[in-house]
Amino acid sequence: MRVASGAPLPAELLTPQFRVASTFSGLESLTMPMTFRTLALALSLFAMKPATARADSDCFSAAAAYQHVNPVVLRAIAWRESHGNANAIHRNANGSTDYGMMQINSIHLPTLSRYGLSAVDLMNPCANIFVAAWHLHKMIVKYGNTWAAIGAYHSETPAERDRYARAIQSIVWRIDAVKLGK
Repeated sequence: MRVASGAPLPAELLTPQFRVASTFSGLESLTMPMTFRTLALALSLFAMKPATARADSDCFSAAAAYQHVNPVVLRAIAWRESHGNANAIHRNANGSTDYGMMQINSIHLPTLSRYGLSAVDLMNPCANIFVAAWHLHKMIVKYGNTWAAIGAYHSETPAERDRYARAIQSIVWRIDAVKLGK
């Protein structure tokens, strides 16, 4: 799903009004860079209890802090990818599938499966956000803290990457404008 230009942003992307039946206890103390092993450990905390259909802002904040990425950018990606729909599934023309709110592509499943994560796990909103933050962090390591890195979350093909980066930048500006009351 894609956001239409000028479409209003839902409040849940801006404020912590939805709760997920998960706990973040202990995650605040984890300061080492995220590896797949620690990603699996973090995600196992979220898989213990069923999640609601929407993710709490704390999931965005916790994942962003853990991966050292911008939580507003994560929220903008969620809006662009699925309008915040935690149950979103999209089958692509190339045969791959995108899962959950952040539309994690099935191309990542072989790597994630080595750490016990499956497509079913990606339907947990907080797990999906944590995997998205991990993927975004990988792109930032590769491209630097740039819009190109944010665009590479979607595609590393330059034209697609740049188009996606512009879309995310526009959403980030709209989120900032709403926060500032403009």
